[in-house]
Amino acid sequence: MSYSSIGQRFVLTSFGESHGRCIGAVVDGCPAGLELEEKDIQKMLDLRKPGQSIVTTQRKEEDKVEILSGTFRGYTTGAPIAMIIWNQDKKSKDYENLIVKPRPGHSDYPAFIKYRGFNDYRGGGRFSGRLTATFVMAGAIARKLLSKTLDIDTYSYTSQVGKIKMKNQATPKMKNAIYSNEVRCPDTKIAEKMRAAILAARRSGDSVGGLIESITLNVPVGLGEPIFGSLESDLSRALYSIPAVKGIEFGSGFYGSTIKGSENNDEYIIKNGKIATKTNNAGGILGGLSTGMPIVLRVAFKPASSIAKKQNTIDLKTKKPVSLIVEGRHDPCVVPRAPPVVDSLVSLVLADHAIRSGLIPSVLK
Repeated sequence: MSYSSIGQRFVLTSFGESHGRCIGAVVDGCPAGLELEEKDIQKMLDLRKPGQSIVTTQRKEEDKVEILSGTFRGYTTGAPIAMIIWNQDKKSKDYENLIVKPRPGHSDYPAFIKYRGFNDYRGGGRFSGRLTATFVMAGAIARKLLSKTLDIDTYSYTSQVGKIKMKNQATPKMKNAIYSNEVRCPDTKIAEKMRAAILAARRSGDSVGGLIESITLNVPVGLGEPIFGSLESDLSRALYSIPAVKGIEFGSGFYGSTIKGSENNDEYIIKNGKIATKTNNAGGILGGLSTGMPIVLRVAFKPASSIAKKQNTIDLKTKKPVSLIVEGRHDPCVVPRAPPVVDSLVSLVLADHAIRSGLIPSVLK
């Protein structure tokens, strides 16, 4: 099994390294007949790319996607869709002193041991958040496919940075405000406080983490393949592929463990002539299957590990303690660039399950 690939019927294979020549994605299983151009993918990549504001890394990458195969005359052909982005703004010399000095909070040490020093350490190599651009390339296709065939819509946003958080869940009417500010929070007053917290961390040479909340509307009932291919299982597996993710919860999540069943259960009702639930503490999934209610999940991101403060580590050659200052251009908070990544991975999983369930045909009309 290739662990650079995800999905069974709608499959993403991700390739490349942070400071290699390029990064790329191959999507296999996309139905023929989907109208698709580079601009459809570029639109989502532009929401994720670095160097857009003072609250993110200052690495400047155009992240211009090129489609190499799988489309003809503006439509998908059913063949694998290969896409690449050329890496341009690389400063690999910033990482030369890290060959034998693993950075705290990074994968440097376990990767060095696993690959016996043959791994590409520049910019984190294969373990870099830069590879999330490959998720977005494929996710943009999945997102358009879901919208065209099933009217499924996913929107993700920053709901918390450090200890500053939104009080209420964002409604569909608020989604247009997500990208109106640098931190990708639809509550503009809270967004200003989040921005100030990120900049304060940057000034002190430190970083902060936060939460992304994701809501998916119009999901049909019954998506998911229990037991080990449940919708929660596959969504979690995909989202944990984002390097900085350390926690995921659905619906009432951990809070649900503190209340009684009578408070947490979602009672069934008839709404607009359809079966629905009065509340949505399950987050739109029961028994690993979609319920038809919005899928609601939250993703916890740790503080960015590359910080300007002096830290302690071990020299892998001498086995002696040494101090380390991480050079380079890094995000003081990775959360503001994460909403399109979360959107993409949720869309990838849902597209895969929708094709498995027969809800999306192999050739679109």
